[in-house]
Amino acid sequence: MTLPSTVTAAMLAIGDELLSGRTKDKNIGHLAEVLTLAGIDLKEVRIVPDEEEAIVAALNALRGAHRYVFTSGGIGPTHDDITADAVSRAFGVECVHDPDAMTLLGDMYKRREMEFTEARRRMARMPIGARHIPNSVSTAPGFIIGNVYVMAGVPQVFQAMLNAVLPQLETGAKVLSRSVRSPYGEGDIGGPLGEVQKRHPETSIGSYPKFDGQAFSTELVIRARDEAALAAAEADIVAMLDSITIARSSGHADA
Repeated sequence: MTLPSTVTAAMLAIGDELLSGRTKDKNIGHLAEVLTLAGIDLKEVRIVPDEEEAIVAALNALRGAHRYVFTSGGIGPTHDDITADAVSRAFGVECVHDPDAMTLLGDMYKRREMEFTEARRRMARMPIGARHIPNSVSTAPGFIIGNVYVMAGVPQVFQAMLNAVLPQLETGAKVLSRSVRSPYGEGDIGGPLGEVQKRHPETSIGSYPKFDGQAFSTELVIRARDEAALAAAEADIVAMLDSITIARSSGHADA
Protein backbone atom coordinates (compact mmCIF):
# COMPACT_ATOMS: atom_id res chain seq x y z
CA MET A 1 0.00 0.00 0.00
CA THR A 2 1.45 3.38 -0.99
CA LEU A 3 0.59 6.45 1.02
CA PRO A 4 -0.05 9.60 -1.01
CA SER A 5 2.89 11.97 -0.93
CA THR A 6 4.46 14.56 -3.16
CA VAL A 7 7.97 14.25 -1.70
CA THR A 8 9.98 11.04 -1.96
CA ALA A 9 13.64 10.26 -1.42
CA ALA A 10 16.15 7.49 -1.96
CA MET A 11 19.50 6.68 -0.41
CA LEU A 12 22.63 5.32 -2.05
CA ALA A 13 25.10 3.89 0.47
CA ILE A 14 28.54 3.41 -1.06
CA GLY A 15 31.36 1.17 0.13
CA ASP A 16 32.86 -2.30 -0.14
CA GLU A 17 32.99 -2.40 3.66
CA LEU A 18 29.19 -2.26 3.89
CA LEU A 19 28.75 -5.24 1.58
CA SER A 20 31.45 -7.30 3.29
CA GLY A 21 29.92 -6.74 6.72
CA ARG A 22 33.08 -5.11 8.04
CA THR A 23 31.15 -1.89 8.66
CA LYS A 24 27.63 -1.96 10.09
CA ASP A 25 25.67 0.87 8.49
CA LYS A 26 24.10 3.40 10.87
CA ASN A 27 23.19 6.06 8.34
CA ILE A 28 20.21 4.37 6.70
CA GLY A 29 18.17 4.17 9.89
CA HIS A 30 19.07 7.72 10.89
CA LEU A 31 18.10 9.12 7.49
CA ALA A 32 14.82 7.21 7.47
CA GLU A 33 13.89 8.51 10.91
CA VAL A 34 14.78 12.13 10.14
CA LEU A 35 13.01 12.17 6.78
CA THR A 36 9.87 10.54 8.19
CA LEU A 37 9.64 13.21 10.85
CA ALA A 38 10.03 15.86 8.14
CA GLY A 39 7.27 14.41 5.99
CA ILE A 40 9.56 12.97 3.30
CA ASP A 41 9.08 9.34 2.30
CA LEU A 42 12.30 7.32 2.02
CA LYS A 43 11.18 4.91 -0.69
CA GLU A 44 14.35 3.10 -1.68
CA VAL A 45 17.84 2.28 -0.41
CA ARG A 46 20.62 0.78 -2.49
CA ILE A 47 24.06 -0.33 -1.34
CA VAL A 48 26.81 -0.48 -3.97
CA PRO A 49 30.53 -1.24 -3.90
CA ASP A 50 33.35 1.21 -4.57
CA GLU A 51 32.96 0.72 -8.31
CA GLU A 52 32.33 3.69 -10.57
CA GLU A 53 30.03 1.86 -12.97
CA ALA A 54 27.80 0.64 -10.14
CA ILE A 55 27.62 4.07 -8.51
CA VAL A 56 26.78 5.86 -11.77
CA ALA A 57 24.09 3.36 -12.76
CA ALA A 58 22.42 3.40 -9.35
CA LEU A 59 22.60 7.16 -9.00
CA ASN A 60 21.09 7.83 -12.41
CA ALA A 61 18.23 5.42 -11.70
CA LEU A 62 17.47 6.92 -8.31
CA ARG A 63 17.76 10.61 -9.17
CA GLY A 64 15.27 10.19 -12.00
CA ALA A 65 12.71 8.48 -9.77
CA HIS A 66 12.78 10.58 -6.60
CA ARG A 67 12.72 14.20 -5.50
CA TYR A 68 15.89 13.75 -3.45
CA VAL A 69 18.79 11.30 -3.39
CA PHE A 70 21.18 11.14 -0.44
CA THR A 71 24.50 9.34 -0.75
CA SER A 72 26.86 8.27 2.02
CA GLY A 73 30.50 7.27 1.80
CA GLY A 74 33.38 7.56 -0.60
CA ILE A 75 34.38 11.23 -0.31
CA GLY A 76 37.50 10.77 1.80
CA PRO A 77 41.23 11.08 1.02
CA THR A 78 42.09 7.54 -0.13
CA HIS A 79 42.28 5.96 -3.59
CA ASP A 80 39.03 4.03 -3.14
CA ASP A 81 37.03 7.19 -2.37
CA ILE A 82 35.60 7.60 -5.85
CA THR A 83 32.15 9.01 -5.17
CA ALA A 84 32.99 12.52 -6.41
CA ASP A 85 34.29 11.10 -9.70
CA ALA A 86 31.26 8.85 -10.14
CA VAL A 87 28.75 11.63 -9.37
CA SER A 88 30.53 13.94 -11.80
CA ARG A 89 30.33 11.29 -14.49
CA ALA A 90 26.63 10.69 -13.78
CA PHE A 91 25.95 14.39 -14.39
CA GLY A 92 28.34 14.63 -17.34
CA VAL A 93 30.61 17.27 -15.80
CA GLU A 94 34.27 17.45 -14.80
CA CYS A 95 35.40 16.63 -11.27
CA VAL A 96 37.74 19.36 -10.02
CA HIS A 97 39.39 20.68 -6.88
CA ASP A 98 36.78 23.20 -5.75
CA PRO A 99 38.54 26.50 -4.88
CA ASP A 100 36.40 27.26 -1.82
CA ALA A 101 36.82 23.73 -0.50
CA MET A 102 40.57 24.00 -1.03
CA THR A 103 40.61 27.19 1.03
CA LEU A 104 38.52 25.64 3.83
CA LEU A 105 40.73 22.59 4.07
CA GLY A 106 44.00 24.47 3.57
CA ASP A 107 43.17 26.87 6.40
CA MET A 108 42.10 24.04 8.66
CA TYR A 109 45.29 22.06 8.18
CA LYS A 110 47.35 25.21 8.61
CA ARG A 111 45.68 25.86 11.97
CA ARG A 112 46.45 22.30 12.97
CA GLU A 113 50.03 22.64 11.73
CA MET A 114 49.58 19.68 9.42
CA GLU A 115 50.69 19.30 5.83
CA PHE A 116 47.97 19.76 3.24
CA THR A 117 48.97 16.65 1.29
CA GLU A 118 47.71 15.56 -2.10
CA ALA A 119 45.62 12.87 -0.39
CA ARG A 120 43.94 15.48 1.80
CA ARG A 121 43.36 17.68 -1.25
CA ARG A 122 41.22 14.88 -2.67
CA MET A 123 38.54 15.82 -0.15
CA ALA A 124 38.12 19.15 -1.98
CA ARG A 125 37.19 17.44 -5.27
CA MET A 126 33.60 17.74 -6.50
CA PRO A 127 31.67 18.22 -9.75
CA ILE A 128 31.85 21.62 -11.42
CA GLY A 129 28.83 23.65 -10.32
CA ALA A 130 28.24 21.75 -7.08
CA ARG A 131 27.28 23.57 -3.89
CA HIS A 132 28.81 22.80 -0.52
CA ILE A 133 27.22 20.92 2.35
CA PRO A 134 28.84 22.28 5.54
CA ASN A 135 30.72 19.87 7.78
CA SER A 136 30.78 21.14 11.35
CA VAL A 137 32.65 18.05 12.55
CA SER A 138 35.73 17.71 10.36
CA THR A 139 35.53 20.63 7.87
CA ALA A 140 35.70 18.69 4.56
CA PRO A 141 32.42 19.57 2.84
CA GLY A 142 29.90 17.35 1.15
CA PHE A 143 28.19 18.71 -1.93
CA ILE A 144 24.88 19.11 -3.74
CA ILE A 145 24.39 18.78 -7.47
CA GLY A 146 20.93 18.65 -8.99
CA ASN A 147 18.74 16.72 -6.57
CA VAL A 148 21.66 14.67 -5.20
CA TYR A 149 23.12 15.30 -1.74
CA VAL A 150 26.56 13.73 -1.37
CA MET A 151 27.60 13.18 2.23
CA ALA A 152 30.25 11.40 4.28
CA GLY A 153 29.97 7.83 5.48
CA VAL A 154 31.18 8.47 9.03
CA PRO A 155 27.90 8.56 11.01
CA GLN A 156 28.73 11.65 13.09
CA VAL A 157 29.67 13.61 9.97
CA PHE A 158 26.71 12.26 7.97
CA GLN A 159 24.33 13.40 10.70
CA ALA A 160 25.90 16.86 10.87
CA MET A 161 25.62 17.26 7.10
CA LEU A 162 22.01 16.08 7.11
CA ASN A 163 21.17 18.60 9.82
CA ALA A 164 22.72 21.31 7.66
CA VAL A 165 20.62 20.55 4.57
CA LEU A 166 17.33 19.58 6.21
CA PRO A 167 15.98 23.17 6.44
CA GLN A 168 16.43 23.52 2.66
CA LEU A 169 14.30 20.51 1.75
CA GLU A 170 10.76 20.54 0.47
CA THR A 171 8.64 18.52 2.88
CA GLY A 172 5.25 16.83 2.69
CA ALA A 173 2.50 15.96 5.13
CA LYS A 174 3.88 14.02 8.07
CA VAL A 175 2.97 10.39 8.49
CA LEU A 176 1.04 9.57 11.65
CA SER A 177 1.15 6.09 13.15
CA ARG A 178 -0.47 3.96 15.81
CA SER A 179 0.16 0.39 16.85
CA VAL A 180 -2.28 -2.28 18.01
CA ARG A 181 -1.10 -5.49 19.64
CA SER A 182 -2.73 -8.64 18.34
CA PRO A 183 -2.51 -11.72 20.59
CA TYR A 184 -2.84 -13.82 17.45
CA GLY A 185 -0.21 -14.79 14.90
CA GLU A 186 -0.22 -13.61 11.30
CA GLY A 187 -1.74 -16.87 10.09
CA ASP A 188 -4.82 -16.25 12.22
CA ILE A 189 -5.38 -12.63 11.22
CA GLY A 190 -4.04 -12.50 7.65
CA GLY A 191 -7.40 -12.86 5.91
CA PRO A 192 -9.50 -10.41 7.95
CA LEU A 193 -6.59 -7.96 8.16
CA GLY A 194 -6.48 -7.86 4.36
CA GLU A 195 -10.17 -6.96 4.33
CA VAL A 196 -9.54 -4.15 6.81
CA GLN A 197 -6.84 -2.75 4.56
CA LYS A 198 -9.22 -2.80 1.59
CA ARG A 199 -11.77 -0.79 3.57
CA HIS A 200 -9.14 1.82 4.48
CA PRO A 201 -7.15 2.50 1.29
CA GLU A 202 -5.94 5.85 2.60
CA THR A 203 -3.88 4.03 5.23
CA SER A 204 -1.00 1.58 5.23
CA ILE A 205 -1.24 -1.31 7.70
CA GLY A 206 1.93 -3.22 8.52
CA SER A 207 2.09 -6.59 10.26
CA TYR A 208 5.12 -7.48 12.42
CA PRO A 209 5.23 -10.94 14.01
CA LYS A 210 6.56 -11.49 17.52
CA PHE A 211 7.56 -14.71 19.32
CA ASP A 212 8.09 -14.80 23.07
CA GLY A 213 9.46 -18.33 23.14
CA GLN A 214 6.05 -19.92 23.63
CA ALA A 215 3.52 -18.25 21.38
CA PHE A 216 3.27 -15.94 18.39
CA SER A 217 1.64 -12.54 18.50
CA THR A 218 1.62 -9.64 16.05
CA GLU A 219 2.17 -5.91 16.25
CA LEU A 220 -0.06 -4.10 13.78
CA VAL A 221 1.14 -0.64 12.78
CA ILE A 222 -1.26 1.74 11.02
CA ARG A 223 0.13 4.72 9.09
CA ALA A 224 -1.78 7.60 7.54
CA ARG A 225 -1.50 11.31 6.91
CA ASP A 226 -4.99 12.01 8.27
CA GLU A 227 -5.94 11.57 11.94
CA ALA A 228 -9.53 10.58 11.19
CA ALA A 229 -8.42 7.91 8.70
CA LEU A 230 -5.93 6.59 11.25
CA ALA A 231 -8.58 6.38 13.99
CA ALA A 232 -11.11 4.66 11.71
CA ALA A 233 -8.64 1.96 10.69
CA GLU A 234 -7.57 1.44 14.28
CA ALA A 235 -11.19 0.99 15.40
CA ASP A 236 -11.77 -1.52 12.59
CA ILE A 237 -8.70 -3.53 13.59
CA VAL A 238 -9.74 -3.60 17.24
CA ALA A 239 -13.21 -4.77 16.20
CA MET A 240 -11.65 -7.48 14.02
CA LEU A 241 -9.56 -8.78 16.91
CA ASP A 242 -12.57 -8.71 19.22
CA SER A 243 -14.56 -10.75 16.72
CA ILE A 244 -11.81 -13.37 16.53
CA THR A 245 -11.72 -13.57 20.33
CA ILE A 246 -15.51 -13.93 20.55
CA ALA A 247 -15.54 -16.59 17.84
CA ARG A 248 -12.87 -18.59 19.62
CA SER A 249 -14.61 -18.27 22.98
CA SER A 250 -17.89 -19.46 21.42
CA GLY A 251 -16.11 -22.35 19.82
CA HIS A 252 -14.61 -23.41 23.15
CA ALA A 253 -18.00 -23.05 24.85
CA ASP A 254 -19.67 -25.25 22.22
CA ALA A 255 -17.00 -27.86 22.68
